[in-house]
Amino acid sequence: MKKIIILFLSCMLLLPSFGSFLVYTSFKLNQEEISKTICVQRKMIFNSCNGRCELQKSLKKYSDNEKKMQDNLKEKGEVVYIQNTIIADFKLIMPIKSEVKVFAYFDKKPISVSNSTFRPPSCFI
Repeated sequence: MKKIIILFLSCMLLLPSFGSFLVYTSFKLNQEEISKTICVQRKMIFNSCNGRCELQKSLKKYSDNEKKMQDNLKEKGEVVYIQNTIIADFKLIMPIKSEVKVFAYFDKKPISVSNSTFRPPSCFI
């Protein structure tokens, strides 16, 4: 039962996005009847319209109707829109000062100089 309800609601949500597709398919299904009865150019001998004028009218009508619905939703959305502001008291915390320990002091003269380069013990090789 839940799956059926989910499927139904999903179709209802997706239906407006396929509106122009539905208008076009209904036109294609009834194109012969539309071209014989409703079309403006039905009495012309070389009719190249085949009811496309009615398709354009119905697509324009659908797009205008959808635009009106979007405008109505915008108006309703603007009326209902409320912004909640969170007031937070932020306190400035002073960073802890840390002293860097320097192991090499350059204020005195060097005591000795080493001419040899450090070589690791050969037993690890």
